[in-house]
Amino acid sequence: MNNLSRRKIYLDYAATTPVDARVIETMMPYFREVFGNPSSIHEFGQQAEAALESAREQVAKVLNCQTDEVIFTGCGSESDNLALRGIAFGARLGRQANHI
Repeated sequence: MNNLSRRKIYLDYAATTPVDARVIETMMPYFREVFGNPSSIHEFGQQAEAALESAREQVAKVLNCQTDEVIFTGCGSESDNLALRGIAFGARLGRQANHI
C-alpha cells in the first residue's frame, strides 16, 4: 500500500472543521493581544468590543443587511436555540401559536 491509500479521512465535520489559514491569520491578534471580554468597560474589553462590532459591520455588508440583524453565537446549540426561539415567537405573533 502506498501513502495515499493509508491517509486518514476525517468525517465528523458536524463537530468541528479545519480553520482556513486566512481566518487564523486574521484572528491571531485576538488570540494573543486583544482578548478582553467585550462586555467589560475596561480598555481590554473596549478593544474586543470594537473588533466585534467591526466584524459585525463586515458581515452585514456582505449579507446586505443591518448590523443589528447580525448575531454572533458561541456554538451550534446556541444558534439552533436562537433559531427555534425566533420561529416560536414568530408563530405566536403570526397565529397565536403556543407550540413549535
